[in-house]
Amino acid sequence: MNVSLTPELEEFIRKKLATGMYKNAAEVVREGLRLLADEDQWKARTRRKIAEGMVELRAGQVVDGKPAVKKLLGDLRKRHGKAKRA
Repeated sequence: MNVSLTPELEEFIRKKLATGMYKNAAEVVREGLRLLADEDQWKARTRRKIAEGMVELRAGQVVDGKPAVKKLLGDLRKRHGKAKRA
């Protein structure tokens, strides 16, 4: 596969190579593509979670934020306090 890069991207690759973290331009490009794939997966997971949340919201399966956070913090404090005494 042959890919054309803008002068700016070529300079970016040169700078990455100058750090010594990469052996060649192909490694830089592979890393960039791996990060892009990771980001795509994160976006897909996030969209699924948002869709699930919207279904729950429409079904009335929600909690009031302030009391929920207060309860969570209280539970964490209890758990932390028990760990300290042990």
